[in-house]
Amino acid sequence: MAMDGVPGSLGTSVGCSLRLGQTLFACASLLFMSLGVEFYSYTAFCYLVTIMGLVIPWSFTLALVDGFSVLVKCPVRQPGVLVMIAAGDWVLSVLTLAAACSTASVVDLLFNSGRSFCAPKCCSRYQLSAAMAFLTWFLSLASALLNLWLLPSL
Repeated sequence: MAMDGVPGSLGTSVGCSLRLGQTLFACASLLFMSLGVEFYSYTAFCYLVTIMGLVIPWSFTLALVDGFSVLVKCPVRQPGVLVMIAAGDWVLSVLTLAAACSTASVVDLLFNSGRSFCAPKCCSRYQLSAAMAFLTWFLSLASALLNLWLLPSL
């Protein structure tokens, strides 16, 4: 399959949309988590903040590359670059899933504990942050799969 035939891969408009979605959901996750200053008390929340802090520049930079490639109609065709991007996508996808799952489990534990460990308003924000992290992971996984599908055609 030709490189131009894989929608969502690096250098396509669908790929740019996926990257912008990842960036927006990661920013939303980071924003919801950072609105409550109590998140420092839980390692899972700190981990989510760290991973979203890595996903945002990665996805935004690749969105810029995709946008530039679409504008000049010259997709990225260097195998080494594509392998690096595919590997980075997979690593960040796994880390994002781990951060989203750990955050969701800690929020569930806080909600279901007998005592109130966080205010309902804060816990709701933490839940929204975990949901945005899962959406970030879903788009990140899509990008990783599409770029992996592209690699054999090089």
